[in-house]
Amino acid sequence: MFDTLLKYADAPARALMALIFILSGYSKIGAFEATQGYMTAFGLPAALLIPTIAFEIGAGLLLLIGFGARYVALALSGFCLLTALIFHRAFDDQIQMVMFLKNLAMTGGFLLLAKTGAPGLSLDGWRAACKGV
Repeated sequence: MFDTLLKYADAPARALMALIFILSGYSKIGAFEATQGYMTAFGLPAALLIPTIAFEIGAGLLLLIGFGARYVALALSGFCLLTALIFHRAFDDQIQMVMFLKNLAMTGGFLLLAKTGAPGLSLDGWRAACKGV
C-alpha cells in the first residue's frame, strides 16, 4: 500500500511546487512597474522582468503537468538559488533569512525532482509507459 501511495506522490508535490511560480509570475504582471523597480534596486536590468514572468509561469505549468520535469526542475533549482543569493541576503532581517532558507529548501527539492523525474500522473510518465508498450 505504501508503495502505491508513493508511486503518485510526485503529482501533488509537483503541483504544490508549481503553484508558487505560477502565482508569482501572475502577480508580477499585476505589479509590473513595482516589480521592475524592485529588480533594478538590486542591480538587475528592468528588461529581465518579461523573461522572468514567462519563465515562472511556463516552468510552473510544465512542472504541473510533468512535462520535461527533470529539466524544468534543474532550471528551477538554479532559479531558486540565484533568487536567494540576489534578493534575500539581508540576514539581519529575519523575514529575508526565512526567504533565503525557503529558496535553499526549494533548490534542494528541485534537485531531488531532477534526479527522480515525474513518473506518476504526468506527461513524462505517460510517455515512458507508451514507450514500454
